[in-house]
Amino acid sequence: MSKLTLDRILQSQGFGTRKYCRGLVEDGEVSINGEVVDSIKTSFDTTDFEFTIFEEVWRYREHVYIVLNKPANFECSRKPSHHPGVLTLLPEQFTWRDLQPVGRLDHDTTGMLLMSDDGPFIHAQSSPKRHIPKVYVATTHDPVTPELIALLLGGVQLHDEPAPLAAQTCRMLGDHQIEIVLEQGKYHQVKRMLAAAGNHCSALSRVAIGELALESLGLEEGEWVYLDAAQLALLRAVADA
Repeated sequence: MSKLTLDRILQSQGFGTRKYCRGLVEDGEVSINGEVVDSIKTSFDTTDFEFTIFEEVWRYREHVYIVLNKPANFECSRKPSHHPGVLTLLPEQFTWRDLQPVGRLDHDTTGMLLMSDDGPFIHAQSSPKRHIPKVYVATTHDPVTPELIALLLGGVQLHDEPAPLAAQTCRMLGDHQIEIVLEQGKYHQVKRMLAAAGNHCSALSRVAIGELALESLGLEEGEWVYLDAAQLALLRAVADA
């Protein structure tokens, strides 16, 4: 349990500088349980604390953990260079909170992207030492063959890797589609493995991380959701295994 004044609460939740947040309170922009609070002297217990600002209800969160169903042509960067950044799909407050993508998806890759402002969580989920399985659905240029599946399972050599890289699992979903599960998380790994196996990736989507599947969240492309305690436990269990 912690107690904070309302201006400090707003600042911690990404509504701006301390001075700006103090002004929001004193201007009567913040209410609690339907009552405007315009004093910065009172401290509030942040446990399950909710407040309304600009007619929108927010719950105090020490850290933010979300899943975004990333559309194509968005960059997983706070300083994008050629396409809009994924943070433009989220409330502005998340930028102030220093929300970060957990790992990266290429600008043209869609699907499940974790984001958080919790440094240890980001490190645990993105560290290659944790061997967290990530599930992708790849659409191929040429037809999928048993030989292609066998090559991906057996390991293919990439020009800048010391040893062949193999899929944890790989199965055919359709004439031009496979599901492939990887643990390594190398740069452009699915695309490069398909190329090394003699095919070409024409579309790619990440559909699950560990035991958490994107389908279970019911998100359309561009939509996001806070992770609940059970979903976070699924992610952390795999990272700690």
